[in-house]
Amino acid sequence: MTVAFVDYESFIEERAQLKNMGGFEPVDLPGHLFDYQHALVDWAVRKGRAGIFADCGLGKTPMELAWAEQVHRRTGKPVLLLTPLAVGFQIVTEAEKFGHDAALSRDGSVTAPITVTNYEQIEKFDFSDFGGVVCDESSAIKAFDGTRREQVTEFMRRIQYRLLGTATAAPNDYFELGTSSEALGELGHTDMLTRFFVNDNRTVSSRSRFAAGSRDVGWRFKGHGEEPFWRWVSSWARAIRKPSDLGFDDRGHTLPALIQRTHVIEARESRADTLFDMPAIGLQEEREETRRTLTERCEAAAAALDDAEHGVAWCHLNDESSLLARLIDGAVEVTGSDSPEVKEEKLAAFTRGEIRVLVTKPSIGAWGLNWQHSHRMTYFPSHSYEQLYQATRRMLRFGQQHDVEVDVITTEGGLNVLANLNRKAEQADRMFTALVAHMNDAAGVTRATYDNPVEVPAWLA
Repeated sequence: MTVAFVDYESFIEERAQLKNMGGFEPVDLPGHLFDYQHALVDWAVRKGRAGIFADCGLGKTPMELAWAEQVHRRTGKPVLLLTPLAVGFQIVTEAEKFGHDAALSRDGSVTAPITVTNYEQIEKFDFSDFGGVVCDESSAIKAFDGTRREQVTEFMRRIQYRLLGTATAAPNDYFELGTSSEALGELGHTDMLTRFFVNDNRTVSSRSRFAAGSRDVGWRFKGHGEEPFWRWVSSWARAIRKPSDLGFDDRGHTLPALIQRTHVIEARESRADTLFDMPAIGLQEEREETRRTLTERCEAAAAALDDAEHGVAWCHLNDESSLLARLIDGAVEVTGSDSPEVKEEKLAAFTRGEIRVLVTKPSIGAWGLNWQHSHRMTYFPSHSYEQLYQATRRMLRFGQQHDVEVDVITTEGGLNVLANLNRKAEQADRMFTALVAHMNDAAGVTRATYDNPVEVPAWLA
């Protein structure tokens, strides 16, 4: 057997984070920022490495651009702004609107003081060229495969100034909070769990476990760990769903109505092993029912979007995608097999209003894009609350001029999936409310937190 020995200094270099010396005092923040945006950017610049968890339509882009400009002025180096596919052109457009110097790059070249690219291009860039890095829609990081997630974390750990921006930090998803913390040079995911939580699968009741679907199910807070945990999160992140969460006026930030219609489709054919069709029970039967009703569900989705000026048909299976594209007049399909460039162009074309109906999966198009020109969508539910939330929030945003209509197409067995989604939505709302309360409470001790940081493993120092 061959034993591989790793040089100790090399091991430490791989694990080390650039020492966090904190941020700096911002100078001349843009006047176009709303009061709550000004407060968040001011805090994030002073922090140096921070997470802004702001809901859709609250202006993450102008906040990210303002933060990046401050870092560029401070360091004399450009800032790299990473985005999901097809979001980059939106950010460059916003930058032009607000007077920031930003440009797209897809080949590793540094094109402007704020250089914008998508996550898929990160390996083309040299971290030493940049004074700061911004991760737009950073909640998507956890969905990357191991290699891509490692590339992003590796790139960030050597840069002094870092900002994460996301609409759904999923406060009931502790895996995501650990991923965000690690990217900012705070506690790693495993260190976070061992510091604040206990794993006791055999005795922990389901009521005290983390949200179903979380990759950390079975972990629970230590006896008095919850308050220290949220205070620790509050030392590097701020969460906001409306300005009043931070004590500001909500005028001008009222969401339109969300009209959700549920269509329960009957299968034309019963299950092969039954005389009468019975609702699916359990994941295996749900999957079988989903495939058996594929045509019926796609026909219902096509009918729901028949009179829409613009709309999106969300799906999860390749067969659903291809059938929807055939059934819906004027539909364009964005698939996983499309190259990143083709995906980006199709998503951008829909954003510009050049495509009547877009057919795609939440995993491809549900992050970061602003589709206020549309207010109609159909959705085949899965057990992922975040995917449904993100898909809906492409249209349900502050500034949307119409009520947003969502036609949920499901089956009798799929009603169990909807019940699970509703439970997760209620839980996420409760958790986010608690998170905001903890952060507001911790705001009074933020400076003390900076001066006396949470103890971390030596290799993070």
